[in-house]
Formats: sequence, C-alpha cells, structure tokens
Amino acid sequence: MELFPQEIIRRKRDGYALEGPEIAAFVRGLVDGSFTEGQIAAMAMAVFFRGMDMTERVALTRAMTHSGTVLDWSDAGFHGPVVDKHSTGGVGDKVSLILAPILAACGAVVPMISGRGLGHTGGTLDKLDSIPGYVATPDNERFRRVLQQVGCAIIGQTADLAPADRRFYSVRDVTATVESIPLITASILSKKLAAGLSYLVMDVKWGSGAFAVRLDMARELAASIVEVAEGAGLRCVALITDMNQVLGRTAGNAIEVRESIDMLRGAPVCPRLERVTLALAGELLHLCGLAPDIAAAEAAARQALASGRAAETFAAMIAALDGPRDLLDRVDHYLPLAPVVHDVLLPSSGVVASMDVRAIGLAVMALGGGRRQATDQIDYSVGLSAIAQIGERIDGERPFARIHARTNEAAAAAADAIARAVVTAEHAQAPDVVGERVLV
Repeated sequence: MELFPQEIIRRKRDGYALEGPEIAAFVRGLVDGSFTEGQIAAMAMAVFFRGMDMTERVALTRAMTHSGTVLDWSDAGFHGPVVDKHSTGGVGDKVSLILAPILAACGAVVPMISGRGLGHTGGTLDKLDSIPGYVATPDNERFRRVLQQVGCAIIGQTADLAPADRRFYSVRDVTATVESIPLITASILSKKLAAGLSYLVMDVKWGSGAFAVRLDMARELAASIVEVAEGAGLRCVALITDMNQVLGRTAGNAIEVRESIDMLRGAPVCPRLERVTLALAGELLHLCGLAPDIAAAEAAARQALASGRAAETFAAMIAALDGPRDLLDRVDHYLPLAPVVHDVLLPSSGVVASMDVRAIGLAVMALGGGRRQATDQIDYSVGLSAIAQIGERIDGERPFARIHARTNEAAAAAADAIARAVVTAEHAQAPDVVGERVLV
C-alpha cells in the first residue's frame, strides 16, 4: 500500500502514533525529495505540537541514522572502545577540545563529529577552523587512519552521514520547530549512531546560555536522549550541567582554543571547566569499561592531563589533520590575534551574582565571532578572555572581562552590552556546575 505524504502528516496532526513504515517513508522522502519543503514543514509542526512516543522516537532515529553511510569500525583494529560526547551547546563550551584527547590518552577511540555554532552558542568546528591548515572534513579513509594512529579525531559532518537530518534540520530552523524534544533527540542520535559509536555521554545544559533555559526541559531532553539511545543499541549516560554563566574564562573561537591548550598543558584553569571535563570523562571511561568506577575513571582522566599524555594526543591529532606540528609551543604564532583589546569595567564594584549568558554570547556574535546567517564569515580572533565567574569580586582593578575586537567601536558596543548583562551583589555563590545524572 502506497503511503502518501499528506496522509502521514494527517495522522500525526490528529495525534496518532506513526507506524514504523510511515516513519521510514517520511525519512526516505527527506532524502529522495518525494516530501516537498512544505510537507516537511507540516510534519515538523505536527510533531512539535503532538509529540512522539518513545517507540516513534527510536524508529525515527534509526531511520535517519540509516539514511546515509553508517560507519563501521569492526575491522579497524582499534585498541579500545569507540566512544563520544555530545553537548547541547553553550557559551564558552570548549570541553570537546580537551575531553577527546583525554579519552584517547586513557585508551578509548573517539570519532568525534562536531558541528558549527548555532545562534549565540559557539561550535567546536568553528574553533578548530581557527587553526591554520586543519582539515575538518577528511574523507572516511583518512578519518579511520587518524583514529588508528592517534585515538581521536574531531571533524565535521560529511555529506553522506545522516543526510535526512541535514535536510530536516534546515527546514526546522526556518519554521520555528527546532525546540521539539523528539526531533532534537533524533537529530543528535542519528549522527552519533551513524558515526559507529558504542558509548556516548551527553552534556545537557540548562540556564540562560543554553537551549534549555529551564531545568525541567533539560531533564526531559536528557531522559529522552538516554532512553532512545539505549533503545537504538547505544549505551548512554547524561549529565545535566549549569549554563547560567560562561563555561571557562573565554568565549570566542581562537581564544577558546588557547584556553583549551592551556588546560592541556597544565596551566591553572577555571574550576568549573575542569569539573565538567573530568566529570564527563569519568562517566564515559566507566561506562565503556576502561575504569572500575567513576572515581577511578576521573582519576585516570586527571592523570592523563597531569602527565602530558592528553596534550601530546591533541598535538598529534592536529598534526595528523594538517595543522601545525608545533601548535602547542607557538600558539600565538599560529592563532589569530585581534588588534583591539578593551576591558569591560562595570559601573559599580561587587561580587558577580548573575549574568545573562545569552546576551554575552550575542555580544561575541556582534564582534564577528558567530554567524547571523549561514553564509557569514567568522572572525576567529575576536571574543572575550579573563571572564569573571559568579562569586568573584570585580572593581576598578579587576574588570569583568577583556574584549578582543577588530575595531574600537565594536569593542565599545560589546562592553556596553556585556555590562548590562551582569548583576553584582555583596555576596553570591554559584551552584555546582554538574547537576543530575540520567541513565536508564
């Protein structure tokens, strides 16, 4: 029996659970064009309002996974389990750059397929693009070779990996249907399953700088991802982490790469950044069987940093993908520097009590550090450094942050926007950045 697009849409519009063949027909239509843009938009809106049960979510995820190439590492001769981490995104989130080499140094294999920035949140791929020569989209054979030699490779999504997701997301992005938990779940997991993973840790962020502004939404998303992942055969655990302040001391592409390299090389780091990175490492190393418990796993991750093995792994990954072989020793030689540096001084002294992280992310975008539309060119040199954390005192001697800009005018505009986004008080203390743990 032929499944007409409008009949599939009608059933979901009317609140029925779609059958496997109906979901498979929709995903085929995404790839072969038999569903028009208008029909895709109608289906997205129907799911947005009517939702999907777990059986539907697993079926959609599986179908989208198999809409293109599914990587198979069974004959690659890898020395360890195939693992990855995914974050729902936030301002200053450079964890992937640090975590992937830590995991590889601890014996895992990390085929990390990352994305570009969305809205006010930065993207891992944009950060790596600030490194001259780095090949972020190698062919599959080179991807495999780097994983065999180094143990980790952070790359971008290739055209043949989950192509249904690419088309579906492009329509959702312009039809106000991105914020659907079933569709977010399928989008994230279809790419991870297509990458051939066996284990995944999710960093689901909530707060003013996250996609999930409310904690209850983050909980719902984390539960959905973990349950669907397990239903699709992927072992998964999620941590809910706080994005009510910038993660780390920096925001902006090349500036975040510098902070990541500093942490890999053992320099003093922001405690919240270290806490998130080690917590995610601990969960994943325990989940995949490389450590007997989470405490031992976090200790192994910490030792990979302290010994320099994680830094060596990061350097080897950069070199294997045509970046500079001496990047870690000559960071300022290779990474772009903005010509204007400007302090953000607040009108009154006090302890940082809260910040509108979304507004800070948008200020970095306005400097040129993000895209207003897909065709925009990024200025990799701009952004923020020395960002104060909640609970730290700022005054005339200690600015809230330091702006790196292309012009004095851009720096002044960013300083004004950031100053309006920060609230001070006499006393303040931030909660633990790592909150709840979600698993089946």
